Amino acid sequence: MTATLTQATDAPPARKGWITDWRPDDEGFWRSAGRRVARRNLVWSVLAEHLGFSVWTMFSIITPYLAAAGYGFTTSQLFWLTAVPNLVGALLRIPYTAAVAVFGGRNWTIVSAVLLVVPTALLAYCVSDPATPYWMFVVAGVTAGFGGGNFASSMANISYFYPERHRGAALGVNAAGGNIGVSAVQFIGPLVIGLAVVGAAQGTTEEGRAFYLHNVPLLWLVLAVFAAFMAWRAMDNLAVSRTPIRAQLPALARPHTWVMSVLYIGTFGSFIGYSFAFPLVIKLTFPEFNALWIAALGPLVGSLARPVGGWLADRWAGAPITSLAFAAMGVGVIGAISGIETSSFALFFASFMLLFTMSGVANGSTYRSIPAIFQAEAAAKAGGEITEAAAIGAKRLTAAALGWISAIGALGGFGINQGFRIANEQTGSVVPAMWAFAASYAIFLALNWWCYQRTVLTTRAPNLAHAKV
Repeated sequence: MTATLTQATDAPPARKGWITDWRPDDEGFWRSAGRRVARRNLVWSVLAEHLGFSVWTMFSIITPYLAAAGYGFTTSQLFWLTAVPNLVGALLRIPYTAAVAVFGGRNWTIVSAVLLVVPTALLAYCVSDPATPYWMFVVAGVTAGFGGGNFASSMANISYFYPERHRGAALGVNAAGGNIGVSAVQFIGPLVIGLAVVGAAQGTTEEGRAFYLHNVPLLWLVLAVFAAFMAWRAMDNLAVSRTPIRAQLPALARPHTWVMSVLYIGTFGSFIGYSFAFPLVIKLTFPEFNALWIAALGPLVGSLARPVGGWLADRWAGAPITSLAFAAMGVGVIGAISGIETSSFALFFASFMLLFTMSGVANGSTYRSIPAIFQAEAAAKAGGEITEAAAIGAKRLTAAALGWISAIGALGGFGINQGFRIANEQTGSVVPAMWAFAASYAIFLALNWWCYQRTVLTTRAPNLAHAKV
Protein backbone atom coordinates (compact mmCIF):
# COMPACT_ATOMS: atom_id res chain seq x y z
CA MET A 1 0.00 0.00 0.00
CA THR A 2 1.40 3.39 -0.90
CA ALA A 3 2.63 5.51 1.99
CA THR A 4 3.27 8.98 0.59
CA LEU A 5 2.89 11.08 -2.51
CA THR A 6 5.64 13.50 -1.56
CA GLN A 7 7.36 13.84 1.76
CA ALA A 8 6.82 17.12 3.59
CA THR A 9 9.54 18.25 5.99
CA ASP A 10 7.08 18.70 8.86
CA ALA A 11 5.02 15.57 8.10
CA PRO A 12 4.87 12.66 10.55
CA PRO A 13 6.90 9.57 9.69
CA ALA A 14 5.42 7.55 6.85
CA ARG A 15 3.58 4.37 7.77
CA LYS A 16 2.04 1.70 5.62
CA GLY A 17 -1.17 2.93 4.06
CA TRP A 18 -0.61 6.56 5.10
CA ILE A 19 -0.11 9.63 2.92
CA THR A 20 1.86 12.18 4.91
CA ASP A 21 1.83 15.10 2.49
CA TRP A 22 -1.57 16.07 1.14
CA ARG A 23 -2.19 19.50 -0.44
CA PRO A 24 -5.38 19.36 -2.54
CA ASP A 25 -5.69 23.16 -2.70
CA ASP A 26 -2.30 23.33 -4.46
CA GLU A 27 -3.38 23.22 -8.11
CA GLY A 28 -0.15 21.63 -9.33
CA PHE A 29 -0.29 18.93 -6.67
CA TRP A 30 -3.97 18.30 -7.40
CA ARG A 31 -3.49 17.87 -11.13
CA SER A 32 -0.33 15.77 -10.93
CA ALA A 33 -1.39 13.22 -8.33
CA GLY A 34 -4.05 14.44 -5.92
CA ARG A 35 -7.10 14.12 -8.16
CA ARG A 36 -6.33 10.51 -9.10
CA VAL A 37 -5.82 9.45 -5.49
CA ALA A 38 -8.91 11.31 -4.30
CA ARG A 39 -11.12 9.69 -6.93
CA ARG A 40 -9.85 6.21 -6.10
CA ASN A 41 -10.62 6.71 -2.42
CA LEU A 42 -14.00 8.21 -3.23
CA VAL A 43 -15.03 5.16 -5.30
CA TRP A 44 -14.36 2.63 -2.55
CA SER A 45 -15.66 4.92 0.16
CA VAL A 46 -18.95 5.15 -1.74
CA LEU A 47 -19.15 1.36 -2.00
CA ALA A 48 -18.61 0.79 1.73
CA GLU A 49 -21.04 3.55 2.66
CA HIS A 50 -23.58 2.27 0.11
CA LEU A 51 -23.53 -1.19 1.69
CA GLY A 52 -23.76 0.38 5.14
CA PHE A 53 -27.01 2.12 4.18
CA SER A 54 -28.37 -1.11 2.71
CA VAL A 55 -27.68 -3.06 5.89
CA TRP A 56 -28.95 -0.19 8.04
CA THR A 57 -32.33 -0.18 6.30
CA MET A 58 -32.57 -3.92 5.59
CA PHE A 59 -35.36 -4.38 8.14
CA SER A 60 -37.58 -2.07 6.07
CA ILE A 61 -37.86 -4.75 3.38
CA ILE A 62 -37.89 -7.74 5.76
CA THR A 63 -40.63 -6.64 8.20
CA PRO A 64 -43.55 -6.63 5.69
CA TYR A 65 -42.91 -10.36 5.08
CA LEU A 66 -42.65 -11.51 8.70
CA ALA A 67 -46.37 -12.10 9.24
CA ALA A 68 -46.58 -14.36 6.18
CA ALA A 69 -43.45 -16.15 7.41
CA GLY A 70 -45.22 -17.14 10.61
CA TYR A 71 -43.89 -14.52 13.03
CA GLY A 72 -46.69 -13.29 15.27
CA PHE A 73 -45.33 -9.78 15.82
CA THR A 74 -47.69 -6.85 16.29
CA THR A 75 -47.63 -3.75 14.09
CA SER A 76 -46.07 -1.84 16.99
CA GLN A 77 -43.29 -4.42 17.24
CA LEU A 78 -42.66 -4.18 13.50
CA PHE A 79 -42.33 -0.40 13.71
CA TRP A 80 -39.85 -0.88 16.55
CA LEU A 81 -37.80 -3.22 14.36
CA THR A 82 -37.47 -0.45 11.76
CA ALA A 83 -36.80 2.19 14.42
CA VAL A 84 -34.08 0.44 16.45
CA PRO A 85 -31.44 0.40 13.67
CA ASN A 86 -32.25 4.06 13.00
CA LEU A 87 -31.65 5.03 16.63
CA VAL A 88 -28.46 3.02 17.06
CA GLY A 89 -27.05 4.14 13.71
CA ALA A 90 -27.66 7.78 14.60
CA LEU A 91 -25.83 7.46 17.93
CA LEU A 92 -22.91 5.59 16.35
CA ARG A 93 -22.24 8.42 13.91
CA ILE A 94 -20.40 10.39 16.60
CA PRO A 95 -17.79 7.73 17.44
CA TYR A 96 -17.55 6.74 13.79
CA THR A 97 -16.55 10.30 12.88
CA ALA A 98 -13.97 10.40 15.66
CA ALA A 99 -12.62 7.03 14.52
CA VAL A 100 -11.39 8.52 11.23
CA ALA A 101 -9.29 11.05 13.14
CA VAL A 102 -7.93 8.38 15.48
CA PHE A 103 -7.39 5.37 13.20
CA GLY A 104 -7.37 6.81 9.67
CA GLY A 105 -10.00 6.76 6.93
CA ARG A 106 -8.77 3.62 5.17
CA ASN A 107 -8.35 1.67 8.38
CA TRP A 108 -11.77 2.59 9.68
CA THR A 109 -13.46 1.85 6.34
CA ILE A 110 -12.06 -1.68 6.59
CA VAL A 111 -13.34 -2.09 10.15
CA SER A 112 -16.75 -0.57 9.43
CA ALA A 113 -17.25 -2.88 6.42
CA VAL A 114 -16.26 -5.97 8.43
CA LEU A 115 -18.73 -4.98 11.15
CA LEU A 116 -21.56 -5.32 8.61
CA VAL A 117 -21.02 -9.08 8.72
CA VAL A 118 -22.49 -9.14 12.24
CA PRO A 119 -26.03 -7.85 11.50
CA THR A 120 -26.31 -9.71 8.20
CA ALA A 121 -25.33 -13.02 9.80
CA LEU A 122 -27.68 -12.44 12.74
CA LEU A 123 -30.61 -11.51 10.51
CA ALA A 124 -30.04 -14.54 8.29
CA TYR A 125 -30.25 -16.69 11.42
CA CYS A 126 -33.36 -14.91 12.75
CA VAL A 127 -35.44 -15.34 9.60
CA SER A 128 -34.54 -19.02 9.26
CA ASP A 129 -36.94 -20.17 12.00
CA PRO A 130 -40.41 -18.78 12.94
CA ALA A 131 -39.66 -19.80 16.53
CA THR A 132 -36.92 -17.15 16.75
CA PRO A 133 -37.89 -14.88 19.67
CA TYR A 134 -38.56 -11.20 19.13
CA TRP A 135 -35.59 -10.16 21.26
CA MET A 136 -33.24 -11.83 18.79
CA PHE A 137 -34.64 -9.64 16.01
CA VAL A 138 -34.08 -6.62 18.25
CA VAL A 139 -30.45 -7.62 18.77
CA ALA A 140 -30.04 -7.97 15.00
CA GLY A 141 -31.63 -4.53 14.62
CA VAL A 142 -29.19 -3.03 17.13
CA THR A 143 -26.21 -4.38 15.20
CA ALA A 144 -27.77 -3.18 11.91
CA GLY A 145 -27.09 0.26 13.35
CA PHE A 146 -23.43 -0.33 12.46
CA GLY A 147 -24.40 0.49 8.89
CA GLY A 148 -25.81 3.86 9.92
CA GLY A 149 -22.50 4.99 11.35
CA ASN A 150 -20.70 4.50 8.03
CA PHE A 151 -22.08 7.71 6.54
CA ALA A 152 -20.44 9.96 9.14
CA SER A 153 -17.01 8.35 8.94
CA SER A 154 -17.11 8.24 5.14
CA MET A 155 -18.09 11.90 4.81
CA ALA A 156 -15.50 13.01 7.36
CA ASN A 157 -12.81 11.06 5.52
CA ILE A 158 -13.67 12.27 2.00
CA SER A 159 -13.89 15.91 3.16
CA TYR A 160 -10.08 15.86 3.56
CA PHE A 161 -9.34 14.50 0.09
CA TYR A 162 -10.87 17.29 -1.99
CA PRO A 163 -10.08 21.01 -2.39
CA GLU A 164 -12.70 23.54 -1.36
CA ARG A 165 -13.83 24.19 -4.93
CA HIS A 166 -14.65 20.49 -5.49
CA ARG A 167 -15.68 19.46 -1.98
CA GLY A 168 -19.38 20.14 -2.43
CA ALA A 169 -19.60 17.91 -5.49
CA ALA A 170 -17.46 15.19 -3.91
CA LEU A 171 -19.49 15.11 -0.71
CA GLY A 172 -22.66 15.12 -2.78
CA VAL A 173 -21.53 12.11 -4.82
CA ASN A 174 -20.34 10.31 -1.69
CA ALA A 175 -23.61 10.97 0.14
CA ALA A 176 -25.79 10.12 -2.85
CA GLY A 177 -23.91 6.90 -3.52
CA GLY A 178 -24.42 5.91 0.10
CA ASN A 179 -28.06 6.96 0.22
CA ILE A 180 -28.83 4.88 -2.87
CA GLY A 181 -28.02 1.87 -0.71
CA VAL A 182 -31.50 2.30 0.76
CA SER A 183 -33.25 1.99 -2.59
CA ALA A 184 -30.84 -0.77 -3.65
CA VAL A 185 -31.89 -3.08 -0.82
CA GLN A 186 -35.56 -2.20 -1.38
CA PHE A 187 -35.31 -2.86 -5.14
CA ILE A 188 -33.06 -5.91 -5.06
CA GLY A 189 -34.41 -7.36 -1.81
CA PRO A 190 -37.83 -8.40 -3.20
CA LEU A 191 -36.11 -9.90 -6.26
CA VAL A 192 -33.67 -12.10 -4.36
CA ILE A 193 -36.33 -13.01 -1.80
CA GLY A 194 -38.12 -14.91 -4.56
CA LEU A 195 -35.07 -16.96 -5.60
CA ALA A 196 -34.59 -20.53 -4.37
CA VAL A 197 -30.81 -20.40 -4.05
CA VAL A 198 -30.01 -22.04 -0.72
CA GLY A 199 -32.09 -23.20 2.23
CA ALA A 200 -35.82 -23.69 2.68
CA ALA A 201 -38.54 -21.11 2.00
CA GLN A 202 -39.88 -19.13 4.95
CA GLY A 203 -43.41 -18.86 3.54
CA THR A 204 -45.52 -17.89 0.56
CA THR A 205 -46.95 -14.58 -0.62
CA GLU A 206 -50.68 -13.93 -1.13
CA GLU A 207 -50.14 -14.93 -4.77
CA GLY A 208 -48.73 -18.28 -3.65
CA ARG A 209 -45.08 -17.60 -4.48
CA ALA A 210 -42.46 -18.97 -2.09
CA PHE A 211 -40.06 -16.47 -0.52
CA TYR A 212 -36.61 -16.85 1.00
CA LEU A 213 -35.91 -14.02 3.43
CA HIS A 214 -32.42 -15.22 4.31
CA ASN A 215 -31.24 -14.43 0.75
CA VAL A 216 -31.19 -10.70 1.52
CA PRO A 217 -28.81 -10.64 4.51
CA LEU A 218 -26.60 -13.36 3.01
CA LEU A 219 -26.11 -11.38 -0.21
CA TRP A 220 -25.09 -8.25 1.66
CA LEU A 221 -22.81 -10.27 3.94
CA VAL A 222 -20.78 -11.33 0.89
CA LEU A 223 -20.73 -7.76 -0.45
CA ALA A 224 -19.52 -6.44 2.92
CA VAL A 225 -16.54 -8.80 2.86
CA PHE A 226 -15.74 -7.62 -0.68
CA ALA A 227 -15.92 -3.95 0.39
CA ALA A 228 -13.58 -4.57 3.32
CA PHE A 229 -11.07 -6.27 1.01
CA MET A 230 -11.16 -3.43 -1.52
CA ALA A 231 -10.80 -0.79 1.19
CA TRP A 232 -7.70 -2.63 2.40
CA ARG A 233 -6.39 -2.95 -1.14
CA ALA A 234 -7.15 0.43 -2.68
CA MET A 235 -7.71 3.15 -0.06
CA ASP A 236 -5.36 5.47 1.83
CA ASN A 237 -5.11 7.11 5.23
CA LEU A 238 -4.31 10.83 5.34
CA ALA A 239 -1.97 12.03 8.06
CA VAL A 240 -3.67 15.44 7.94
CA SER A 241 -6.88 13.86 9.23
CA ARG A 242 -5.22 12.70 12.45
CA THR A 243 -6.81 14.78 15.19
CA PRO A 244 -6.89 14.07 18.94
CA ILE A 245 -10.38 13.82 20.38
CA ARG A 246 -9.82 16.98 22.44
CA ALA A 247 -9.07 18.92 19.25
CA GLN A 248 -12.49 17.98 17.85
CA LEU A 249 -14.42 19.39 20.80
CA PRO A 250 -14.24 23.08 19.71
CA ALA A 251 -16.78 22.22 17.00
CA LEU A 252 -19.34 21.76 19.77
CA ALA A 253 -18.84 25.36 20.88
CA ARG A 254 -19.84 26.70 17.46
CA PRO A 255 -23.51 27.81 17.41
CA HIS A 256 -23.69 26.88 13.74
CA THR A 257 -23.01 23.23 14.62
CA TRP A 258 -26.20 23.07 16.66
CA VAL A 259 -28.36 25.11 14.30
CA MET A 260 -27.34 22.96 11.35
CA SER A 261 -27.95 19.85 13.49
CA VAL A 262 -31.55 20.89 14.06
CA LEU A 263 -32.06 21.68 10.38
CA TYR A 264 -30.59 18.31 9.47
CA ILE A 265 -33.24 16.64 11.61
CA GLY A 266 -35.77 17.99 9.14
CA THR A 267 -33.76 17.12 6.02
CA PHE A 268 -31.85 13.88 6.48
CA GLY A 269 -34.10 12.81 9.35
CA SER A 270 -37.00 12.96 6.93
CA PHE A 271 -35.16 11.05 4.23
CA ILE A 272 -34.03 8.17 6.43
CA GLY A 273 -37.20 8.08 8.55
CA TYR A 274 -39.48 7.79 5.53
CA SER A 275 -37.07 5.30 3.93
CA PHE A 276 -37.34 3.00 6.94
CA ALA A 277 -41.12 3.36 7.32
CA PHE A 278 -42.43 3.74 3.75
CA PRO A 279 -42.91 0.02 2.91
CA LEU A 280 -44.72 -0.60 6.20
CA VAL A 281 -46.84 2.56 5.85
CA ILE A 282 -47.90 1.41 2.36
CA LYS A 283 -48.80 -2.00 3.78
CA LEU A 284 -50.92 -0.41 6.54
CA THR A 285 -52.70 2.30 4.55
CA PHE A 286 -53.14 0.47 1.24
CA PRO A 287 -53.19 -3.25 2.18
CA GLU A 288 -54.51 -4.21 -1.25
CA PHE A 289 -51.31 -2.90 -2.86
CA ASN A 290 -48.77 -5.75 -3.06
CA ALA A 291 -45.89 -4.35 -5.14
CA LEU A 292 -43.79 -3.18 -2.20
CA TRP A 293 -40.73 -2.81 -4.43
CA ILE A 294 -42.22 0.50 -5.53
CA ALA A 295 -41.30 1.90 -2.09
CA ALA A 296 -37.67 1.87 -3.26
CA LEU A 297 -38.41 4.71 -5.69
CA GLY A 298 -38.65 7.13 -2.78
CA PRO A 299 -35.10 6.66 -1.44
CA LEU A 300 -33.84 6.50 -5.02
CA VAL A 301 -35.17 9.91 -6.05
CA GLY A 302 -34.12 11.36 -2.70
CA SER A 303 -30.58 10.08 -3.18
CA LEU A 304 -30.33 11.36 -6.75
CA ALA A 305 -31.67 14.75 -5.68
CA ARG A 306 -28.97 15.20 -3.04
CA PRO A 307 -26.14 16.25 -5.41
CA VAL A 308 -28.60 18.62 -7.08
CA GLY A 309 -29.15 20.31 -3.73
CA GLY A 310 -25.39 20.68 -3.28
CA TRP A 311 -25.02 22.12 -6.78
CA LEU A 312 -27.84 24.60 -6.20
CA ALA A 313 -26.24 25.63 -2.89
CA ASP A 314 -22.92 26.21 -4.69
CA ARG A 315 -24.75 28.44 -7.15
CA TRP A 316 -27.24 30.36 -5.01
CA ALA A 317 -26.28 29.64 -1.36
CA GLY A 318 -27.73 26.98 0.86
CA ALA A 319 -30.31 28.91 2.88
CA PRO A 320 -32.79 29.80 0.09
CA ILE A 321 -32.64 26.26 -1.31
CA THR A 322 -33.25 24.74 2.11
CA SER A 323 -36.22 27.05 2.73
CA LEU A 324 -37.77 26.14 -0.60
CA ALA A 325 -37.31 22.46 0.19
CA PHE A 326 -38.98 22.71 3.61
CA ALA A 327 -41.96 24.52 2.08
CA ALA A 328 -42.32 21.84 -0.60
CA MET A 329 -42.03 19.09 2.02
CA GLY A 330 -44.95 20.63 3.88
CA VAL A 331 -46.96 20.48 0.66
CA GLY A 332 -45.91 16.85 0.21
CA VAL A 333 -47.12 15.85 3.67
CA ILE A 334 -50.50 17.50 3.16
CA GLY A 335 -50.82 15.78 -0.24
CA ALA A 336 -50.02 12.39 1.33
CA ILE A 337 -52.68 12.98 4.00
CA SER A 338 -55.21 13.80 1.28
CA GLY A 339 -54.26 10.63 -0.58
CA ILE A 340 -54.88 8.51 2.54
CA GLU A 341 -58.19 10.19 3.36
CA THR A 342 -59.48 9.88 -0.23
CA SER A 343 -58.03 6.37 -0.73
CA SER A 344 -56.03 7.66 -3.69
CA PHE A 345 -52.80 5.70 -3.88
CA ALA A 346 -51.67 7.82 -6.85
CA LEU A 347 -51.90 11.06 -4.83
CA PHE A 348 -50.37 9.42 -1.75
CA PHE A 349 -47.43 8.03 -3.73
CA ALA A 350 -46.81 11.21 -5.76
CA SER A 351 -46.80 13.25 -2.54
CA PHE A 352 -44.25 10.93 -0.96
CA MET A 353 -42.08 11.23 -4.06
CA LEU A 354 -42.16 14.99 -3.55
CA LEU A 355 -41.21 14.48 0.10
CA PHE A 356 -38.27 12.25 -0.80
CA THR A 357 -37.09 14.53 -3.62
CA MET A 358 -37.11 17.69 -1.56
CA SER A 359 -35.56 16.00 1.46
CA GLY A 360 -32.70 14.99 -0.85
CA VAL A 361 -32.34 18.54 -2.18
CA ALA A 362 -32.31 19.90 1.37
CA ASN A 363 -29.76 17.28 2.44
CA GLY A 364 -27.42 18.52 -0.26
CA SER A 365 -27.93 22.21 0.45
CA THR A 366 -27.49 21.95 4.22
CA TYR A 367 -24.48 19.64 4.03
CA ARG A 368 -22.76 21.86 1.46
CA SER A 369 -23.17 24.79 3.81
CA ILE A 370 -21.30 23.16 6.69
CA PRO A 371 -17.72 23.24 5.30
CA ALA A 372 -18.43 26.66 3.80
CA ILE A 373 -19.37 27.99 7.23
CA PHE A 374 -16.16 26.88 8.92
CA GLN A 375 -14.00 28.01 6.01
CA ALA A 376 -15.65 31.44 6.07
CA GLU A 377 -15.21 31.73 9.83
CA ALA A 378 -11.52 30.90 9.48
CA ALA A 379 -11.15 33.49 6.70
CA ALA A 380 -12.95 36.13 8.79
CA LYS A 381 -10.63 35.54 11.73
CA ALA A 382 -7.62 35.83 9.43
CA GLY A 383 -8.84 39.14 8.03
CA GLY A 384 -10.07 37.68 4.77
CA GLU A 385 -6.93 35.78 3.77
CA ILE A 386 -7.02 32.21 5.04
CA THR A 387 -3.68 30.57 5.72
CA GLU A 388 -2.90 26.92 5.04
CA ALA A 389 -2.88 26.18 8.76
CA ALA A 390 -6.23 27.92 9.21
CA ALA A 391 -7.68 25.98 6.28
CA ILE A 392 -6.56 22.68 7.83
CA GLY A 393 -8.05 23.73 11.15
CA ALA A 394 -11.34 24.55 9.43
CA LYS A 395 -11.36 21.13 7.78
CA ARG A 396 -10.83 19.44 11.12
CA LEU A 397 -13.65 21.42 12.69
CA THR A 398 -15.83 20.54 9.70
CA ALA A 399 -15.07 16.84 10.04
CA ALA A 400 -15.90 16.91 13.76
CA ALA A 401 -19.08 18.93 13.21
CA LEU A 402 -20.22 16.58 10.44
CA GLY A 403 -20.32 13.71 12.91
CA TRP A 404 -22.49 15.54 15.41
CA ILE A 405 -24.75 17.06 12.76
CA SER A 406 -25.27 13.77 10.94
CA ALA A 407 -25.93 11.96 14.24
CA ILE A 408 -28.49 14.44 15.51
CA GLY A 409 -30.09 14.68 12.09
CA ALA A 410 -30.46 10.91 11.86
CA LEU A 411 -32.36 10.95 15.15
CA GLY A 412 -35.12 12.68 13.20
CA GLY A 413 -35.65 9.39 11.38
CA PHE A 414 -36.21 7.65 14.70
CA GLY A 415 -38.75 10.35 15.57
CA ILE A 416 -40.63 9.76 12.31
CA ASN A 417 -40.82 6.01 12.91
CA GLN A 418 -42.01 6.53 16.46
CA GLY A 419 -44.53 9.10 15.28
CA PHE A 420 -46.02 6.59 12.86
CA ARG A 421 -46.03 3.87 15.53
CA ILE A 422 -47.69 5.98 18.23
CA ALA A 423 -50.29 7.44 15.86
CA ASN A 424 -51.19 4.00 14.54
CA GLU A 425 -51.44 2.54 18.06
CA GLN A 426 -53.66 5.29 19.39
CA THR A 427 -55.84 6.11 16.38
CA GLY A 428 -55.37 3.24 13.92
CA SER A 429 -54.05 5.71 11.36
CA VAL A 430 -50.73 7.39 10.54
CA VAL A 431 -52.46 10.67 9.60
CA PRO A 432 -52.03 12.39 13.02
CA ALA A 433 -48.29 11.77 12.80
CA MET A 434 -48.18 13.36 9.37
CA TRP A 435 -49.91 16.49 10.61
CA ALA A 436 -47.19 16.72 13.26
CA PHE A 437 -44.54 16.38 10.55
CA ALA A 438 -46.13 19.22 8.57
CA ALA A 439 -45.99 21.48 11.65
CA SER A 440 -42.34 20.53 12.15
CA TYR A 441 -41.44 21.62 8.61
CA ALA A 442 -42.95 25.01 9.32
CA ILE A 443 -40.71 25.31 12.39
CA PHE A 444 -37.60 24.24 10.46
CA LEU A 445 -38.44 26.74 7.73
CA ALA A 446 -38.73 29.56 10.27
CA LEU A 447 -35.44 28.59 11.95
CA ASN A 448 -33.57 28.47 8.65
CA TRP A 449 -34.96 31.84 7.59
CA TRP A 450 -34.16 33.50 10.91
CA CYS A 451 -30.63 32.17 11.29
CA TYR A 452 -29.47 32.36 7.70
CA GLN A 453 -31.75 33.46 4.92
CA ARG A 454 -32.79 36.88 6.21
CA THR A 455 -29.15 37.98 6.12
CA VAL A 456 -27.87 36.10 3.07
CA LEU A 457 -30.74 36.07 0.59
CA THR A 458 -28.47 36.74 -2.36
CA THR A 459 -25.02 35.76 -1.10
CA ARG A 460 -23.12 32.63 -1.99
CA ALA A 461 -22.74 29.68 0.36
CA PRO A 462 -19.38 30.67 1.94
CA ASN A 463 -20.96 33.81 3.36
CA LEU A 464 -23.36 31.79 5.51
CA ALA A 465 -20.92 32.21 8.38
CA HIS A 466 -21.89 35.88 8.58
CA ALA A 467 -25.43 35.01 9.61
CA LYS A 468 -26.37 35.89 13.19
CA VAL A 469 -26.95 32.85 15.36
